[in-house]
Amino acid sequence: MGRDKSLLPFAGFNTLAQFQYERLKKTFDKVYISSKYDKFDFLPKERLILDKSDIFAPTIALLQSFQELKSEKIFFLSVDTPFVKIETIKELIDLDSKIAIAKSKYLETLCGIYHVSMVDKLKKMIDSDIHKMRYLLDGFDYKTLQRDEQEFLNLNKEEDYKRALELI
Repeated sequence: MGRDKSLLPFAGFNTLAQFQYERLKKTFDKVYISSKYDKFDFLPKERLILDKSDIFAPTIALLQSFQELKSEKIFFLSVDTPFVKIETIKELIDLDSKIAIAKSKYLETLCGIYHVSMVDKLKKMIDSDIHKMRYLLDGFDYKTLQRDEQEFLNLNKEEDYKRALELI
């Protein structure tokens, strides 16, 4: 994209991160944002998880989240997938599984519920410089929830962002 996706204006909010935060607050008692820097003026300081690694990877953010929150389960969603429906999130929760991942054509590993039992594997992956979330799931039982791939439109490129703005 060439710029920080989390800071892009979106759907009437100053940033994409704020859009995601505000809509998720309606579903969860506590919503946290993992970031390398304290860059969100809308976010209470206690809701920021500072990712202290030089590596830019979701594995790092997930591990840091488990370590700081001391939670048994974490719902994990990337900031750049603004069209994931709240209904989908609720249905993932309703699967009543330790681990539940959204699925379209592929596993949507950045939209799912992860369990603390995965922490040791996360550490090993990170120590081995393996950061593909799909590998984290190997060896664990998990449930999937099938959805249309349009719901997981990822804003990786400028044209993706422009398309997303048209879809709002």
